[in-house]
Amino acid sequence: QVQLVESGGGLVQPGGSLSLSCAASGSIFRINDMGWYRQTIGKGRELVAAITRGGVTNYADSVKGRFTISRDNAKNTVYLQMNSLKPEDTALYYCNIRFLGRPTLREDTYWGQGTQVTVSS
Repeated sequence: QVQLVESGGGLVQPGGSLSLSCAASGSIFRINDMGWYRQTIGKGRELVAAITRGGVTNYADSVKGRFTISRDNAKNTVYLQMNSLKPEDTALYYCNIRFLGRPTLREDTYWGQGTQVTVSS
């Protein structure tokens, strides 16, 4: 069993900041990639930012320069610092991990339950 606990969503005014975190636990040998995705009603889930175990990052063009993804491998936790938030950033944000399971070492992927981010005045 794998658990992902997301936190940090909420309501913020345009131009404000929020920080999300996602902590993984359970039958995990090693987490390779970690990422944040978002989804709004009527749209598919889109990548916001991702980070490899070695710290290589990838961002959606719409968030470059405003969002920063980071991770703590010792804590199996990924973070998303969101600055200069815009109304179009409003969405349900999901954490995702790609990991090797314990004890099989089989690669798998897992999604968090989602945390709502609303940017509105």
